This record gives sequence, C-alpha cells and structure tokens, in this order.
Amino acid sequence: MAINSCPGGSMRIRLSSFFLLLLHLLPCLGQLQERGSSSFQFTASIYNATIYENSAARTYIRTEDKMGIALSKLGPLDIKYLIESGDDEGLFQAEEFVLGDFCFLRIRTNSGSAAILNREVQDNYTLTVRATGKGMLEASVIVNVQIMDMNDLRPLFSPTSYAIDIPESTPLGASVAQVFATDADIGSNGEFYYFFKEDVEEFAVHPTSGVVSLTAKLNADKKSRFALEVLAVDRGMKVYGNSGISSTAKLVISVVRINEFAPTLNAVALYPLISDKEPVYAIVTVEDLDEGPNGEIEWVAIIAGDPQEQFFFDRAPLGNEYKLKMSEPVNWDKFPYGCNLTFQAKDRGTPPRLSNTQTVQLLVKKPQSVKVSFEKKIYKTSIIEIAPPGTIIETVRISPRPPVISYALSLTSDSIYFIINPLTGVISTAQQFTTVSQELFDLEVMEKVSGMTAKVQITIEDANNNSPMFTSTSYEVSVNESIPIGTVILTVTAVDDDKGDNGCITYSIASLQPLPFIINQNTGELTTSKELDFESSLETYVFAVRASDWGSPYRRESEVNVTVQVLNINDNQPLFERVSCKGTIGRDFPVGQTIIIMSAIDIDELGLVKYEIQSGNEQDVFSLNPNSGMLSLQRPLTAVSVKNEQFNLIIAASDGELLSEPTFVNISLVRGRMAARSFTCRDTKVAQKLAEKLLKRASAISKSKVDEGYTDLFSVNRQTPQFESFPSDIVVREDMPVGASVLQVNTNDGDTGFNGRILHAISDGNIDSCFNIDMESGLIYIYQPLDRERSDRYLLNITVYDLGLPQKSSWRLLTVNIDDVNDNSPKFSLKSYTAVVPENAAIGTEVIQVTASDDDLGQNGEISYTLLTNTPLFAINSETGSVYVSSQLDRESISDITLKIQASDKAERGNQMFSETTLRVYLEDVNDCAPMFIPRSYSCRVLEDLPIGAVVAWLQTQDPDIGSGGWVRYSLSNDFNGTFKIHAESGAIKVAKDLDYEKQQFYNLSVVAEDLGFPVKLRSESYLEVEVIDVNENLNEPYFSEFAVRGTVKENSRHGTSVLQVTAQDDDKGRDGVIRYSIKARSGLGRFSIDEETGMIYTTGTLDCETQDSYWLTIYATDRGVVPLSASVEVFIQVEDVNDNAPLTSETIYHPYVMENSPKDVSVVRIQARDPDVTASDIRLTYRITAGNPQNFFSIDSNTGLITTTSRKLDREQQAEHFLEVTVMDGGGIFRQSTVWVIVHVQDENDNTPEFKESVYRILLPERDRNKRGDPVYRVFAYDRDEGSNADLTYSIVDGNDDGKFVIDAKTAMVSSRKMVTAGGYDILTIKAIDNGTPQKWSTTRLHVEWIRKPVPSPQALRFTAAIYNFTVTENAKVYESVGVVSVWQTATPLWFDIIGGRTSREMFYIPQSSCGGNCSSDSGNYDGPFDIQRGLGNIVIARPLDAETQSLYNMTVQVTDGTTTTTTQVYIKVLDSNDNTPIFSERTYEVVVSEDTPADTEVLRVRARDKDERAKLSYSIHGSVDPASMRMFRINPGTGVMYTADRLDYEVRTRHILTIMFFSSGLSPCLSSFFFFFFFR
Repeated sequence: MAINSCPGGSMRIRLSSFFLLLLHLLPCLGQLQERGSSSFQFTASIYNATIYENSAARTYIRTEDKMGIALSKLGPLDIKYLIESGDDEGLFQAEEFVLGDFCFLRIRTNSGSAAILNREVQDNYTLTVRATGKGMLEASVIVNVQIMDMNDLRPLFSPTSYAIDIPESTPLGASVAQVFATDADIGSNGEFYYFFKEDVEEFAVHPTSGVVSLTAKLNADKKSRFALEVLAVDRGMKVYGNSGISSTAKLVISVVRINEFAPTLNAVALYPLISDKEPVYAIVTVEDLDEGPNGEIEWVAIIAGDPQEQFFFDRAPLGNEYKLKMSEPVNWDKFPYGCNLTFQAKDRGTPPRLSNTQTVQLLVKKPQSVKVSFEKKIYKTSIIEIAPPGTIIETVRISPRPPVISYALSLTSDSIYFIINPLTGVISTAQQFTTVSQELFDLEVMEKVSGMTAKVQITIEDANNNSPMFTSTSYEVSVNESIPIGTVILTVTAVDDDKGDNGCITYSIASLQPLPFIINQNTGELTTSKELDFESSLETYVFAVRASDWGSPYRRESEVNVTVQVLNINDNQPLFERVSCKGTIGRDFPVGQTIIIMSAIDIDELGLVKYEIQSGNEQDVFSLNPNSGMLSLQRPLTAVSVKNEQFNLIIAASDGELLSEPTFVNISLVRGRMAARSFTCRDTKVAQKLAEKLLKRASAISKSKVDEGYTDLFSVNRQTPQFESFPSDIVVREDMPVGASVLQVNTNDGDTGFNGRILHAISDGNIDSCFNIDMESGLIYIYQPLDRERSDRYLLNITVYDLGLPQKSSWRLLTVNIDDVNDNSPKFSLKSYTAVVPENAAIGTEVIQVTASDDDLGQNGEISYTLLTNTPLFAINSETGSVYVSSQLDRESISDITLKIQASDKAERGNQMFSETTLRVYLEDVNDCAPMFIPRSYSCRVLEDLPIGAVVAWLQTQDPDIGSGGWVRYSLSNDFNGTFKIHAESGAIKVAKDLDYEKQQFYNLSVVAEDLGFPVKLRSESYLEVEVIDVNENLNEPYFSEFAVRGTVKENSRHGTSVLQVTAQDDDKGRDGVIRYSIKARSGLGRFSIDEETGMIYTTGTLDCETQDSYWLTIYATDRGVVPLSASVEVFIQVEDVNDNAPLTSETIYHPYVMENSPKDVSVVRIQARDPDVTASDIRLTYRITAGNPQNFFSIDSNTGLITTTSRKLDREQQAEHFLEVTVMDGGGIFRQSTVWVIVHVQDENDNTPEFKESVYRILLPERDRNKRGDPVYRVFAYDRDEGSNADLTYSIVDGNDDGKFVIDAKTAMVSSRKMVTAGGYDILTIKAIDNGTPQKWSTTRLHVEWIRKPVPSPQALRFTAAIYNFTVTENAKVYESVGVVSVWQTATPLWFDIIGGRTSREMFYIPQSSCGGNCSSDSGNYDGPFDIQRGLGNIVIARPLDAETQSLYNMTVQVTDGTTTTTTQVYIKVLDSNDNTPIFSERTYEVVVSEDTPADTEVLRVRARDKDERAKLSYSIHGSVDPASMRMFRINPGTGVMYTADRLDYEVRTRHILTIMFFSSGLSPCLSSFFFFFFFR
C-alpha cells in the first residue's frame, strides 16, 4: 500500500500515556469500579436485615443487601467477622462465607443463648460487626436487625359499652356510631373483625372500622330502643383453626322522633319600575332538609309590615319558590322610603317548625328627578353679515331633554333680526345684516315650560360687501411735455366702508395700452414714468384708475376716468434734410437761377423755418431765400475774384427760437456756362424720422380710441343665479346620521366676481330644523336627527342669492320624503311568561302564545318569532308566537326549562330589530321511569373470613319520578341458599352464611328494584358479582438448600446458553407451595435470565471476559400465596476467557522522527501493543512491517516491536516521509491481528551545497551618473535543497570589489552600485552563498558587468502588450522556475525589466533577461542582462520558496526602460495551494452514548476536521476496530464525516464499540490522520 507523504507536514498526535487508552479497554476495570474500590471495606456502611420473633436457634437473619467484603485478586485475605457491640444478651453470632470474589457476612441466632426474640419487648437491634484480614486489615459495619411480628396477641375493646340517640329520620346508609378495639400485634397479625353477636336487620357494623350504619328505616312507634352486642375476633384465629372470641362490647341505640331541620327562608328584593303592569317585588325560596312531611312547606306568610294586606305570595307551580305581588294598587308617593315586610315559613313536620324571619325593604324605581338646564349659560357664536335669511346660527338645548319643551326668544330690539324653532332650539337669521351697523346682538332664549333662560351672544362678522368709492366722478389735468420723469401730476382718492382688509384700498391704472404714467398703489399719486413728447405721442390721455380693496375671496373694485392733456413747447431745433453738399457751376451761371434748395424740418410745427448764410458769402455773391431755402446767384461770377475757384458756404435754419446745426455747401467753379450739377449731399433721413413720428402718433391716437370703446364687464350685476337640474322631490332615509349629505344644490351665475358668487339658504319649510345647507357650497345635510314617526315629509324652500349690487336671487321648492327605517324594536306584551305542561303531553300541544308589536311600517313592522334556546323539546310558530311541544318531554331529564324567545321584524334593508323575553315552562310528573341502578352492575371482592352480617354492597338506584313513583324496593332473585340477604328499603346486601374460598370463589347475585308507582309499578334488574378472596394461609416461606451457588460460562457463548439451575422448596400445600423464580439484583441483571418455573439460568446476550469476567445474581423464589413469601440465593457466575480480541496499539498512528543519513540500527520508534484478552500475554505478540517499506529502509524486531534503520541511507531530499504499515499478531490458537500506521518523518541534515543557476552571469548595463548611485545592478541568488537553517543562505562579494564600488544584500543577493559608472567600464565580481547549517556549506559564482552608453531612445513609445498580467503558480514550484512572461511591443532598442512595486513581491520573484538569444554557448557562460534586444520579453522567475498558507496572492508593478523612457504594467500572481498540511480533528477522542434500540441508518455523530490547505478535500473512513464485528455495525459518509448505524445494535451482545476513524485530505499529495471513537450503549 503506497501512500504519498505530505511535504512539510509536522503532525504530532500522541496520547499522553498508553494507559489513557487502557482506561477504555481494560476488561476488568468495570468490575473493579462496581465493587467501589480495591480497599478493604464492606459493600455498604449500614445493612438492614430482618428476623421473626420467637425464631429457633441457628436461624439466619435475612437481608436484601449483599453483606460482606469484596476479595482482592492479589491474594487470599482470610477474613473473619466478629460482633463487637449491640448484642448484650448474646442472641446473635457472625459467620463468614466465601464464594468467588466475595466474602459474605452471615449472622444467625446463637444456639447457646436461653433468651428468645420478642418484638413486643424489643423490635430492633443495632449490631456493630468488625472484619479482620491478613496484613492488619480491618473494617467495621453497622447491621440493623428488625424483629418481625408473629400473631401472639388478641384484640381488646376500649371502652366496652356505648349508648347513642339517633333521629327517626336518619337516612339509610348513614353512620350512627363507631366502636373501637386494639391489638398489640402489627401488620396482618393485628387485624381483626367486628360483627354483631346476633343478626339485626336495622343495623350493620363495618368489619374493620367498627362504624355502625343504618340499613333499614326506623320507626319509633314500632321500636325505639336497640340493645346490641359487638364482637371483635382476631383474623388469625381462622388460620390457626381457633375461632375463640377475644372481646365483647355493648351498644345501646335509642330512636328519637324529631323534626330535625327548620325551614330556611331566603328572600331577594326586586325593584320594579313604577310603570310595570304586574310588578314582582321579591322572590322567596324555602328549603327544608327533612324528609317526608317534615320537609314539606305548609305556608309562607307576611307576618309584619302589611296591615292592609296589599301584598300576597304567588307560589310557583312546582318547587318552593314564591313571588311577592300586589293585591291592589299602592300609592307609592305615600311611601317615599318604601315599606318593610317581614316573611316567615312553616313546615308540615311533627312538631311543626318555623323558619327564620327575614325583613325586606320594598322599593319601586321612580323616574329620577334629574336637574335640567341649558347646556351652556351663555352661547357665543358669530355669523357673517351677508348670510341670507334662514341661515342657521346656533342650537340651544336643555339637557336632559324633558318630554315637553318650547323655546322662544325674549322680545328685544335685537330679537327682531332672528327666529328660533320652538321645538329644536335652532336659531336662524330673519334678514341680512349688510345694512345694519350693529356688530353684537344679545338674545335671551326662554324655555316656556320650565321658565329657564339662557343668553346668546351673536357677533356679526364683516364681509366684503362695499366697493371703494372715489371722491370725484372724474379727474382732468394738463401737463407740459417737458416735465421730468417722476413728477406727480394728480392724486386720486377713494373710500371703503368695510373694515379690516375688506376696507383697505390699493390703486392701479386700468389700461390695456402702455402709458407714460404710474400710480402709487397706496397713496393714489399719479406720476410720469416716461418723458412726454407732444410730437410723437398723444396730446390727450384718457384712462381709468381702479381702486381695489383687499377682501376675499374676491376684491371689490371701482374705477374713475382720468384725462391728462399734454401741452406742446418748442423743444426741437430745425433739422436739414440734406447736409454737406458739394457741386459745381459754371462761371457764366446766370444770376437768380436756383443753384440748390436747402430744406429743414421743425418737428414742433409751432412756426415757419427761416434760412440764412452764416459765412462764406462775404463777397455777397449768393442769395438764400429765408423762407424757401433756395440758393441762387445774387451777382455774376465773372466779376468776382474767387480763390481756388471754390466757395464754401455755411448755412443754418431757425424756427425763431432755436437754431439748427449749420451745414456747408461747397460750390466749385468751372469755365463756361454750365448748369448746376453734380450736387451731392448726405441725407439725414429727417423726413423719414418725421414720418415715423407721425405714424407713431397716429397709432397712439387710434389705440386710444379703441381704449375709449372698452367697457368694464366686472362691475355690473347683469344675471340672476340659476338652478341646475334641481329635483322637485327626494327621498331620505330616517337613519341618516347628523352631518350626512342629502343633496348638492347646483347653481350658476353668468356674472363674475361677487356678482357671480352665490349664497344658499333654506328660507322656509325646515320646521324641525332637521336640515341645513352650506351657505357657500350649497350642500344640504342632516342637522338634527330625523324621525319618520314624528314627521314623514318636509317642503323646503331653497333660495340662492348672489353678492352683486344690486343683489339678485331665485328659489325652488324641494319636497323631502322621509323613508322609513327599521329603528323600532318589537315589544312584548309581558316581560316574562310562565306555563305548565304535563311531561307526557303530545307533540304539537300548545303551551302558550306570546305577542309583540312594532311601530315601524311595512315589513319593518311585521313580526317574526324565534325560539333562541337551543332545545328540541319546544318550538314556536314564527307568525303567531304560539309555543308548542315539538319533542317527547321528560320531567326526569329536565323538570323546568327557561326558553328565550325573540321577536324580530322583517326588515329587508339594514339590520333587523328584535327584542327578547323569557318563558319558563314547568313539567308535571307522571310515573314513566323505572328505577335505574347506579352503576348498571356491581362487583365486589370479599375476604372468605368476613363475619356474618357484614355488608358487602349497597345497591343504589335512581328513580327521578316524584312521590310513590320514586319510592324503590329491592329484592334478590337468588340468594344462594341463604348465603346473602338484602334489605328491601336500603338495598344493603349482607353476608348471611360463612364463605369458603375453597368451596366457591364467585357468586352472581341477580337483584331487582321496583318502584311503588300507581297504577303501574316499574322495575329493573341488575346483578352483583361477588368474588371471594382467599385469606392468607401461607404459613411457610420458600427456602434454598444453599445460601449461595457458583456457575461458569465461556465468553461469547450463544444467546440462551444454560449456566446452572437453582432449586427452592416450600412446605405449604396448593398455591401457597407453588414457587416462581426471578432475578432481582446484582451485576448480572440484564445479562442473564431465569426460567421462572424450573430455576434454570440462561445467558441473554454475548458475554465478554475482557469487559467483565464475573457476575453476581440475586435469585428470588416466591410462592403464589395470597400474601406471597419469598427467599433468595446469591449466584456467582465466572466468565471463562477465549481468544476473541485482536492486539491493540497505544496509538492509532505513530509519528516518529529520524535524521537522514542515519547509520544502521538507529531506533526509530517502538510499537506498544496489548492483547485485551484476559488470559493473553503481551510477550506472545509478534510484529512485522507489511507495507510501505519496499526499499527496506527500516526493520522491526518481531518480539519487541522496535523499528530501526537499516544499512540503506535515508535521504530527506528524495523522500521526506515513509508510510509504514505494521501488523501485530497474537499467539493464540486462532490468532488475531491488527494493523497500525507508522509515518516516519525524515529530518534534514546539512548535506547539500548552495547552487547557483549559472557559474558566470554576464550582463550589459547603461552607464550611470551620480543620481543613479545605489540603483540595483543584478540579483545573483542561489538555492539550497536542505530545509530550515540549513537552507538559510547569506550572500557576500568575495572578489572584484576592492574599491567598494558595489554592495550586495546579504539576504536577497541583490547587487547594487555605490559610485558613478561610465561607459566602457567592465567589472567582474565573485559572489559567495553560504548556508547556516553545521557544518556550513558554500559555493561561488561570477558576475560580469559591462557598462555601455545609453541607447538611442526608440521613436516608438514603450508599451506593454497588456495593461494587466495574471499568472498562477503552485506553491511547491522550485526556485528558478518561470512564472510567466511580460512583453513589450516590438522595438529595436535594448530594454531592461525590473520589479519596482511590492516589497514582498520583489523578494519572492525576479526578472533575469537574456540578450544573446540562442547564440550563447554553455561553456562560455550565459550572457545575462535585464533586457531583451530582439523580442522585448521579460521572464518572471521564483526567487524564494512559496507558501500559499502565508501569502497566496502577489500584486507587483513591473517596469521596463530603454535607458531613457519607462513604462509600467501590473502583474498579479496567484499561488495555488498544494496539499502540504495535515488535517486535524476537532477532538482527539469522541465518546457517544447510543440506545440499543436505535434503528439502522440513524445518524449518531458528525465528526469534523480542518485542513489549512485551501483546496484540500477530506475523505473519512473506518480504519479499524477492537472487535472486528464493530466495523459492520457502523458506516461513515466519506464526504461529510457523518457516522450512521449500519445495523440494529444489541446491548446484550456488546456494550461498547471502539473504532479507529481515519481521514485523508486529497490533493497533489494526500495527507491522513486518525482518532479513537468510543460508542457506549444503554
């Protein structure tokens, strides 16, 4: 069997001691624990034992305890017992008896003593027994000996005479006396019987208690005195054959005629209403506990308080219940505090007895005089002034409401504005308050019947019913067009008679066109907002100014016309149409001819424009017409000397006040006579501007005319409010709640604002004030509760008003029909009813008719009767209310019944109304019931020695009939020749002859019960089973010939193997001498059984000598007597051993450690095993390696189990663990064997030298300046195949670094430069790696560094082929193994790769890069460098051993450079877990207790293990067991570790199973572990 080891595993599972396992396995350990201890001591500190008084000599005491001392297996103890104290008379003697592993203590009576045991003298002895053994061993114990009683004494009466008096009416069965006797014996020996010396019919005495009972009715006239003799006889006399009398007592009973109980009267006062028709004032019940005439009530009377005999008692048809009623009407006003009546009852007894008296105060419920008053003394409310007439303001009420009420308003100046409903107290308006200036009205409401008054204060709230009014009908003002912006030109003023916000006014300009004016909304000041221009705007502005108040929901407004006249002023200078004119004329240009016409425009149009030449005409050559602006020659040009042949004229225009801007006219002269031409001027577009102004003004004028035609539609109330789809009549249910909506009145008014706002009112027809309408919304709703029975129709006048000025209104009539609702319950004519009916009345017989009435209409007033009481006896006609018999009546089942009757209406809608009453029906009795035995049959068990006259049974019957039909007489159909007799009245059955169990054990008596009914007598039959009980005649106990016996049986014997037979004897005859055997105690209980008849002992399960090698049983032999007697014997059973156990090692798996390269015969581990068989010897065990040692690295001593090394050398680097399977075999005839795993862990020795990957490393690096000092050069790391400190390497530079240019990290082997390096340099370093083992081992390598110039930067940007790289590597990958390759896009420039991010990543990984491609020869060394010229590839390799449990994910930044530029990428390396950790169980040992009746496939335990390896999958299996059969009894789920039973367990076969559970962790290298598993069964 080849099992891979777990690299790096260091599992060390050891038991603290070999004996920890033996704690569960030693076969005799349970037996030793059962004995309590191996010390010398008794099994208990106190023993309890018994012995009969008067016992003969050499009689042994009996005990349930196993008295004595357990023997040690180390050798004989030679125990002796001695009684030290407690036996002063020398009555007892101690003896020892040895059997098996126990020395019994036996105590017997002393044959040499003349004293005898007498329980009546001393009933207990406390003996102290001392035990001595070899080696000065001593122990003591206390033995309590109880002396058992023998029947040697007889009973005695105390006192010996009795005399009593009993009433003649004493009920049958009553106890009338009791006699007493005592017997000094105890238990059954002290039992005795009482009985009468002579038989007497009227009495019986209880045989054991001495209680004397009455068995027949007494009659003082026939016999008034009984002289009786009572005997007491010891029960043991019959057993001994002696019937002598021990004692006699006399009992004299005198019968007294007496009416024992007086009637008991109880009265309960009722308080009826004064309005009740037949009031009941009290209920009187009378009870008399006497029987017969003594218990009958003759009368109940009023003995005081009713001199005028105004009250009488009405007796119920059945029973003793009386109702107090009036015989004539009583004026209760004369009895304001009621009246007191005293009641008393009298029975018919002899002599008659009167009851207690009871006085009851009679009262009636009068209507309470409740103080009525208005709910409030002062009612305060308010109403808005625009409320229309009929608006409800307030409701005043008197509470509680009297039957008659009438409200009215006291006549005052204020009351004329209001009206009040005299029935409901609803106050409403009589007119509007818009014209009334009064704000507070004080009203006085008076209730005319009571004269009470209340104050009502009504506050009139202001409404926005007044519009603002201007102080003037119109306003006119003239303003100069030149006034500045913001000048106040006019102030308008308006007033509003409303208050608050309703009277607060704001002003605004009501114009659709923009105006050059604004108005202050608070002061009414009109100011200019723009410059006025007469020429471009209106001459006259006519617009409206609006005054608005702040009222809600609408503002009221008014308008006034304002006229503003704009006055024109000269505010515009003339403007030339053309300016800057240039032209030419000939020198011969004629005088007076027009050269050019200058035109200027004055927008003001107030006067004509005048033109003049301001300069340039000094020679007076030109003439300018001042009115037309025509320029001409004033004289010829030929006569004028002109400089430069050119005239420059400056011309201006004037309106008389303002002068225009001057313009020039340049005139050039040419030769000849040429007309004026080519005059060019700049057009100022003044004419166009003027036209636009004129157009604008015309537009403003036209708009003003449109504004003048606008009319305000909001201020005129043109339309009357109109109803929309208004119904003429509606139907309203009378049960609609207050506040419920009735009708939404829909109206409209084409006006707007207040003119279109509508108010609603009920102006007439609301006679009960049951309706109200929301003034705003028009919703009609219930204001007061409706009652159809009071008024079934209303004609309401619904009036609507608008708030325009003048106000307009309209009205409609609305008929409201009140629909009946079922709001009245039916009422019965009487509160309760009473009726009597015979119990044999035929079905259908009418009992009574009840009637009820209902005030509602239609089906709401139709009545249906229902019987609510759930009974089949009676039914009711739902229409007539007739109650009739519906089933067979039986007074005996129910003598009277109270029926609940319901009268309900037949309303179809809503809930039906109902009322209830009660009907009490009394049933008259007839003799229809035969006596019924209770129970139906009887049985009794009587002792055969019961004395004659003893009562064996009392017959009881029930006859529910009344009178003679309920009187019962008893008789026996068969008395068995006078053996029994019965009393006809009481039903007491007595023994009339002696009984004998041996002659007859059972009697079946037929009994008859017959009533005395007339005319037919009814009877019934029953039977009494009398079982005669045998009296104890068992005089002799069973006995064994030996006190203890011994037997043997081999372990593993089959179920039912016979062991030995025990036999006992009994000297009694018959049943008393029949013996039955049983096992009652000791360690073998449950392991053995016994045949109860033969006494043969059998095994009940498989025995195991290793678990327990012997058993004790206590066998009892019990006879079958009435009082069984028994004896016991102790049985010792020795279990003989057989070879049925395989050897068991101290550990389930051994984990020894040994150094590699160990020489021959080095001890590795010794396998310790033990054979659990009792007779087995460990020196007979043999050991051998059966698997896991194919190359013979180990050998084992077959006798001692010692494993040693052989001459073959162990090499940890080749194999770190060796899995050996060792088989241990015992030396029995049928040998048994077991296996155990031995995992040998090979420990490391420093036998490996550190190894560099290359002997010479050649690299090229670019030159470095001062800033690059300290940068890494190259990492030269090695690998050592050893582990621990032997593989812990330290690096140093041993040659080539004389100038200290380089430094190396002693742990990471990274070489760094310390100085500036220039191109062309060459360095050769010798690197040494040395381990920390003993002795230390080392190796060297060379590093050749050639420094080159920085390469020319590549024209292409450096870029990795991927932004992120993801690699995976197993944690057992070797140093130098490649993890993955990162690459840069093709470039011709040398590249250098480096890991710059992640400190741990830099230690665990490195990127060595080759520059020579495939041209490097191995002999010349590998030309290394951190760059790849051809392909731009960087190979990431492992620099240190990995461990996934320490770190499983590395995140590093890889940088590449061409000497000038750099770029980076991110590399993620995931370390995959390899199965290098041994799984561990959560517990080393599991112990489980399982019931033996547990079915198969039941889960008993869930074992759990954990493994640090991430991907390890655990697999569980049962490796072995102490008993091979145990492996077949259980199974385990390999994946979950859940243990199940595989078969039904049997405690008798094996009480304990010990299993070895092993589990593997699957992975690259599976690991295993194991543990012990103990099952205990109950």
